[in-house]
Amino acid sequence: MAETKVLYIFFFSAFFLIVDNLCFAEAVGGSSCSKNSAGADVKLSIQNDRVVVDNDIVELTFTKPGGGLIGLRYNGIDNLLEVHAPSDLNGGFWDLNWSESNDTGISGKFDRLNATRFEVIVESKDQVELSFKRIWNISQQGQIVPLNVDKRFVLLRGCSGFYSYAIYEHLKEMPGFILFTTRIAFLLNSEKFHYMSVADNIQRFMPSRIDRLPNRGQELEYKEAVRLVNPVEKEFKGEVDDKYFYTLDDKDNRVHGWICQEPAVGFWQITPSNEFRTGGPFKHDLTSHVGPTTLAIFSTPHYAGTDLGVKIEKGEEWKKVFGPVFIYLNKAKSGAQAFSLWDDAKIQMKTEVQSWPYTFPASIDYPKSNKRGKVSGRLLVQDRFVKDTNITAKGGYVGLTAPGDVGSWQREFKGYQFWTNVNDDGSFVIENVREGIYNLFATVPGFIGDYKRDISVNIIAGGNVVVGDVVYQPPRNGPTLWEIGFPDRSAAEFYIPDPNPLYKTKTSLNNSDRFRQYGLWERYTELYPINDLVYKVGVSNYKKDWFFAQVTRKTSANVYIGTTWQIQFKLGNVIQTGNYTLRLALASVHMAKLDVRINNIDEVSPLFSTGPIGDDNAIARHGIHGLYWLFNVNIPHRMLINGENIIYLTQSKGRSPFKGIMYDYIRLEAPKL
Repeated sequence: MAETKVLYIFFFSAFFLIVDNLCFAEAVGGSSCSKNSAGADVKLSIQNDRVVVDNDIVELTFTKPGGGLIGLRYNGIDNLLEVHAPSDLNGGFWDLNWSESNDTGISGKFDRLNATRFEVIVESKDQVELSFKRIWNISQQGQIVPLNVDKRFVLLRGCSGFYSYAIYEHLKEMPGFILFTTRIAFLLNSEKFHYMSVADNIQRFMPSRIDRLPNRGQELEYKEAVRLVNPVEKEFKGEVDDKYFYTLDDKDNRVHGWICQEPAVGFWQITPSNEFRTGGPFKHDLTSHVGPTTLAIFSTPHYAGTDLGVKIEKGEEWKKVFGPVFIYLNKAKSGAQAFSLWDDAKIQMKTEVQSWPYTFPASIDYPKSNKRGKVSGRLLVQDRFVKDTNITAKGGYVGLTAPGDVGSWQREFKGYQFWTNVNDDGSFVIENVREGIYNLFATVPGFIGDYKRDISVNIIAGGNVVVGDVVYQPPRNGPTLWEIGFPDRSAAEFYIPDPNPLYKTKTSLNNSDRFRQYGLWERYTELYPINDLVYKVGVSNYKKDWFFAQVTRKTSANVYIGTTWQIQFKLGNVIQTGNYTLRLALASVHMAKLDVRINNIDEVSPLFSTGPIGDDNAIARHGIHGLYWLFNVNIPHRMLINGENIIYLTQSKGRSPFKGIMYDYIRLEAPKL
């Protein structure tokens, strides 16, 4: 990394100015893999313990029959993958984390999914598709996950990259289990790849893996975060490294990867569809991180907890296809042009998205476009306390997922999900939906809660279901007296403090995502060392005065205790009929318990309590939301008085700095007259 500082200066002085008017077509070399009509024939070589496939652009080497990717040759680089690390961290591999049904923890057992059978599925001059399969049997019970696993890899003619997908199958004679995390991971050549790009505002030169070792890094209170005290490159000294800095919502998690400056090469993981991911469009997942490592996450309890463990029962038949995802490789003529590779990767990502569903996967479990259907309609919002007429649901998301209760989609894990943005006029089209029975769900920024259509949707091959106008009536009993925040399932609009200088890290360009910093929870105790937060309606500003998370407070005895926040507000004349309604929309909850009291903090029994809920861990993992919760609290009019009133919000769970709540939005409604 001798050139790191020079390139770092170049990037920040030149990248945003687009110096030299780089000719993009000349700077970047790649190929569109949707046509694959040009280029050399795809060639396959099967050896005793290796399988090699290449198309004169990319050469892949796999272990046989295990199916681990141990060689990736491109643009004169013998291997883009790391091969010097311990064997369990080499190259590219599928893996998962699982537990037996009676194990309620989420640490689970690690399974590298080493295959025992190899088969060539397709071999032609245009395409090679390889299968590495493992069939479960009773003698392996408790040792490996009870699934039949088929890992597939595809190389096409003229394609600057390759595809991978996997088919997991559980048969009724197999024991039950819980699947936590499954993914495909790539550990890249640490001598080549130093610059990481996750989004336009999240890209930087990265420290190395050895900087996290005990002699160079200091493990912090949250174990996966390490402060770099003696890094190889001194520019990183004092920074914190944590893979959770670089997470994204799945709706935004389409392409990410790494850049090598010499020669100028990019390695990109592209996810063209989210249909096989769990948890819906707002599910937060890992991307790339120190290693250099890049991941395609398909299922995980991160930012959700055990609610998103895939629970498969004994006797249950289940099959799911994860992927395909695309590993795209591109190159530039010089190191100075290397940063243009990110823009090219985004263009390629759009090509892959437009090509979905692909025509080339050979598995019968992956339906092509003629085996899929679509749904169209228009989403409107009806809230008579906002507008007399229906409101177009601009900015909303509409999705088809497995039948369930209102909002169940964010905890759905076994099936497929299909989501789309609502157009400005409220219209939507959900295309390329697999056959099946679904519920239609929606969520709209600016309005609390979730929409669910009462009538299910039956998708058949080639079918087009027109649902017409669907109208969401968000929870509402009466007019708004006051509100805190903006309902968008996130706490991003609230006050996020500057990080402790001891932990400050360059996680995003221009400090655009202030929450991506270690230790922000500690700032609460500094701001409120004795008394907790007090918010005065009509005086306070939630952007400045509402701390982004109701966390615990650290006492002088180094004990973490629960906190009680106050919302103070005036009522001129309490309406003596009906109930007032307090809407509490929560963006994240981790091992917390929220109690609500009105005008009497010493009341033994709260008016409302959530009970112990949540384990999404978004506070510790630098997220700004996890799973969404909505609670509606009826407040009898007799509990309120003319004049000053106080709502006490108590998060009573203590003993840890990471327990707490992120609010999305709070509203008090008067009774309907």
